[in-house]
Amino acid sequence: MKNCEQHISPQVVKRLPRYYRYLEDMLEAGLVRTSSKELSAKSGLTASQIRQDLNCFGGFGQQGYGYNVEQLYNEIGRILALDNKNKTILIGAGNLGRAVALHMDFDRKGFKLIGIFDKNEAVSGQLVGHIPIRHISGLDDFCLENKPTIAVLCVPKDNAKELSANLYNLGVKGFWNFTHYDIANKYSDIAVENVHLSDSLMTLCYKINRLDEVET
Repeated sequence: MKNCEQHISPQVVKRLPRYYRYLEDMLEAGLVRTSSKELSAKSGLTASQIRQDLNCFGGFGQQGYGYNVEQLYNEIGRILALDNKNKTILIGAGNLGRAVALHMDFDRKGFKLIGIFDKNEAVSGQLVGHIPIRHISGLDDFCLENKPTIAVLCVPKDNAKELSANLYNLGVKGFWNFTHYDIANKYSDIAVENVHLSDSLMTLCYKINRLDEVET
């Protein structure tokens, strides 16, 4: 592993899951080897950019051969630490929270969902998949006993500040944040991935508008 892995830009890291997904498709199609040119055609990135990204983590390719699909797939999975199974809890069992819990394959993405919480007593005890919804009043005791390190926040923004502070004090160091509260601005020693669905939708609106302008 090269030393530059300690200083990888966020942009490179964000591209790794894309490569992983393309390689998974190739494996399922029975392909044994690929090239930066083929990955370029799938991703829209240049072949040079792909080689630079992968070279940050070691020499996975061979001159005149390209990349072994299975080897590269496994190496990127290792770099992303997908085998770690980080203990994860989800807060907010509304429509969004239930959809995330049911349809996101946590086990294959490096996480183990161990608890779901909501403040609505009416849903306590209901199963989401195989996991029962717990009332939020039991969050502290659950965290002290099970020591989750990741929290998925699917709650209103008004609740996020107090909730994230409590989770931080309980030892949570990573947040998959679906709220519009910027947790990372408060704590410097945590990992946060923000998911702003409305931002994405507004970006799509801009792109569609630009297409209309080009056509006219």
